[in-house]
Amino acid sequence: MNLDLAWRIARLHQLIRRAWGSLALRGWKGTFRRAVEQFNAQQGSAGPDDLHTVADKDLRNRRRILVIDTMLPNPARDSGSLRLCMMLQLLHNEGWHVDLLPDDGRITPADVERLRIYGVHVHPGSVLTWLRKHGTSLDAVLLCRLSVAAPYLTPSRNLAPQAMCIFDTVDLHFLREQRAAEVSGSRRMHRQSVASRQRELALIHDSDVSFVVSEVELDILREELPDSHIELVSNIHEIHGRSSPFSTRRDLLFVGGFGHPPNEDAMRWFVAEILPKLHSRDPSICLHIAGDITPEARRVLEQPGVVIHGRVDDLSTLMNCCKVSIAPLRFGAGVKGKVNMAMSYGLPVVVTPIAAEGMHLTDGVDALIANNATDFASAVWRAYHDEQLWTRLSDASITNVRQYFSPDVARDTLRRVLPSGQEFADRSAPVR
Repeated sequence: MNLDLAWRIARLHQLIRRAWGSLALRGWKGTFRRAVEQFNAQQGSAGPDDLHTVADKDLRNRRRILVIDTMLPNPARDSGSLRLCMMLQLLHNEGWHVDLLPDDGRITPADVERLRIYGVHVHPGSVLTWLRKHGTSLDAVLLCRLSVAAPYLTPSRNLAPQAMCIFDTVDLHFLREQRAAEVSGSRRMHRQSVASRQRELALIHDSDVSFVVSEVELDILREELPDSHIELVSNIHEIHGRSSPFSTRRDLLFVGGFGHPPNEDAMRWFVAEILPKLHSRDPSICLHIAGDITPEARRVLEQPGVVIHGRVDDLSTLMNCCKVSIAPLRFGAGVKGKVNMAMSYGLPVVVTPIAAEGMHLTDGVDALIANNATDFASAVWRAYHDEQLWTRLSDASITNVRQYFSPDVARDTLRRVLPSGQEFADRSAPVR
């Protein structure tokens, strides 16, 4: 079959699957609203003629990696973006030449400048066109998320035959959808999760290497696919440390974009069932919500005792003035960047078991873990009023991030999978 036709069919199939998944999670109204928001967000994007992309440098003594994601990463938008940017910066520092193309084609000059800091060369235009021109110069291709790996794995194999193909799952989609089905009772979402599982496992099997973000997912895949090469590259965070004491802090903090369904579900649940329990004991406690939010969710959640900030480019002020960070997630997968980030600031966290997954957390040691509304409210109250407990959790939080989620930990894995980019790239044989 013609490569372009095969790609179009695979991409259309993936778009249809994403639409069905959105319908199962958000319903018709929510899916339509989401589509309109994404369309509006793309208006005003710079086209190829508006950009000054970074020119290719001398590649004779540098390995080259192409990264394809659904859209350009923005660390202020979501934790997945922060993780990817940190990964790309580590590769750049190791001597790799890093090229990045977004599948949605949306690029602005501000995006180019922001990603230049991480050593990334952003390119406009068609991914397939770029692969046809530069594929033979590639030593690796990193495909981010199921929605990108599905249509682009085969073209990468054909157009970059010497390149190692790496599937970065970001989180296991089928696991997140399976858990969403369990919470919602949706048969449609259950069918979606079964189909996603088959597709995701097939892509992992067909890739040279696959990345996952949590040991839970690593164990699942090693049991399902014992012959596949799967590596753990979790969230990556710098240690910011605690800059203000318990006595000067107040209020609660939640960080998360509402384009990710588990975040919206978590806040609706917290505001409806948990916050009233806290307000019955102390009406002055306020919840701060930071992250992209839909107008409908804002109308539902905005009330006395809830402050909605929207997207916050620099979270340090909130991290250093709030007393407790919460992650009341009822479904999801992967490792939760909102939890990592709070802990990197020494801000104690109260989480559900789902939010704690893959985080190496022990209840009462470096976090408080609670599963139902009553226990969650009680845990928040304890952390909020017990200074000794708060300080102990704060210190242990920083230690946890340093031990499991620092750049040094990720660098070790990346070095094992991707040899130093400063070594001469022998293009006469595949790098596998």
